[in-house]
Amino acid sequence: MTPATSHRLLPHPRATLAGLGLAGAVLGLAWPMAASAQALFQAGELDQSRFVLVAAPIGNGERAQLNIYEQIRPTRACFAVGEGRPAAVNPLLATFDFTGICGRYIDANGYSLRIGGTDLATTYRLMVSRSGNDTLLLAIPTRGSGPEMVVARSGGVASGFLRLHLEPGWQLKRRQFGGRSLGHVYVYTDSVPAAAGASPTAAPPALTPPASAKPSSGRTPMR
Repeated sequence: MTPATSHRLLPHPRATLAGLGLAGAVLGLAWPMAASAQALFQAGELDQSRFVLVAAPIGNGERAQLNIYEQIRPTRACFAVGEGRPAAVNPLLATFDFTGICGRYIDANGYSLRIGGTDLATTYRLMVSRSGNDTLLLAIPTRGSGPEMVVARSGGVASGFLRLHLEPGWQLKRRQFGGRSLGHVYVYTDSVPAAAGASPTAAPPALTPPASAKPSSGRTPMR
């Protein structure tokens, strides 16, 4: 698997959303500029068990942002995940030179939203938000009009780095260009969910860092 590094080969495709509504059923969408988005980038399969989505605290810890960590090689553990919900994540990759061993995607250069054949990097942003007794990963429209979607949730509220569990129908995919995998991942679903407030998902596939990884509270600063 290719080490994850931000790519700057091409500008993001421009796609806009128009005329969307949440009428209760899954929406049939005609994304403007979809053909152009497909022509630029494709979405390739990847091993879901090598990745973990994390609500990473920023500033004084009252806010958080999405981080995605990848275990590329089993040389050293890139992260350790605790039990239960919410589950604490220890970003071990912050403590050593993880080049070629781990991938770290910490902003829009490293990840974006994709629905079906349409790359929505320029029209949606992924935002971590606390809602009641849960921590949510939301997809928020930034251009035009479109539904706000719950993509993942932690299953509770706690300090530090928390694992985010993808909602049903969501997965990660690799951005590709001309058949070549890039250092960018998609948070992907085939179609817009019927409603933003879907119920919590079942436990995702087991993660597979080396056996030496031990769950901990996960308060290592990222940089």
